[in-house]
Amino acid sequence: QVQLVESGGGLVQAGGSLRLSCAASGSISSIDDMGWYRQAPGNQREFVARVTSSGTTIFDASVKGRFTISRDNAKNTVYLQMNSLKPEDTAVYYCNLKQMGYDSWGQGTQVTVSS
Repeated sequence: QVQLVESGGGLVQAGGSLRLSCAASGSISSIDDMGWYRQAPGNQREFVARVTSSGTTIFDASVKGRFTISRDNAKNTVYLQMNSLKPEDTAVYYCNLKQMGYDSWGQGTQVTVSS
């Protein structure tokens, strides 16, 4: 079983920045993708960004150019740097790990952007 622990959420004004972290532990052998999803109240969970095992990064169009994603394979940790935050970025952000066809999820961290 894989455990994911997220940190770094909080309240920030529009235009500000936050950095989310997600550390994986437990039954880790060969991680494929690590990434982030988010869910705003009343909405479905949506893809934000991911980084593959080879370091390729993919972003949703809504965050491209504002967010960056990186991973430290030695620490089994993924980071999401969020800049130029907008009120519409307000959501619970979930860490996701894909390993041998299975998905693991973190408990979520709240990001609130005030206007």
